[in-house]
Amino acid sequence: MSASERPLRLALVGWGAIGQRLAALVSDMALPVTIVAVAVRDAGRMRAPPPAGAAVITAPSDLAACRPALVIEAAGRASVGPWAEAALTAGCEIIVASTSAFTDDGLLARLITLAGQHGGRLTVPSGSIGAVDALSAASVLPLTSVTHRIVKPPGGWRGTVAEGLADLAALTTATVLFSGSAREAAARFPQNANATVVTALAGIGLDRTRVELIADPHNGQNRHDIAAEGAFGRFEITLANAPMEGNPRSSALTALSLVHLVRNRCRAFSIG
Repeated sequence: MSASERPLRLALVGWGAIGQRLAALVSDMALPVTIVAVAVRDAGRMRAPPPAGAAVITAPSDLAACRPALVIEAAGRASVGPWAEAALTAGCEIIVASTSAFTDDGLLARLITLAGQHGGRLTVPSGSIGAVDALSAASVLPLTSVTHRIVKPPGGWRGTVAEGLADLAALTTATVLFSGSAREAAARFPQNANATVVTALAGIGLDRTRVELIADPHNGQNRHDIAAEGAFGRFEITLANAPMEGNPRSSALTALSLVHLVRNRCRAFSIG
């Protein structure tokens, strides 16, 4: 560890494709990170062994004893409330990947209050999208519109309500599966539309941010087209992300954004 790096105690909530990829990258990059705990619903059903030395915990009440400085949630919307409350009450920072949980305004407000009361911090990562900093900066002055279009191959929509909206295996052209607000999109497609919540929170809110979700058999990537307009001017950005290995509903960039935040917490100098 160099003089410009700081050791970090990290706990992971969820040990699926995102958590495992994050742990592997942290190890490959030789970051000064100790994964002190992995939280799962059922320790007997773990598909992969946890990192060496990490405690396997199943109850939020067990988190504080592991003394993490940073907690990363990547376990699904239902896990956000109990684990974030435990982390923030213990004075930790928690990074929430399952941002569809924040379609519940009451939950978000409660977690922000807990963070203020106990010296914790609640962080929303950029995940599979970019331009979050630009959008947040633009929102300092009035924004008139923000749109977010997500285009994925049909396989990226399997295991979701999209299977009841279209014959995914038979599609020959791009098909709109959903058009509406970010709040509605994330509520109906929590595994696919987390990114729209990030866009909404950074910009003009869950109800004013317009979203389209599209299955395209000619598109092999998870594409995000984001446009914003307001007093600052206008921008448009397109990101074409490779699907995550083992979880085509998520983009590979999702795990990379979390690693970037972990690396920033370890360094005396950071960008973004």
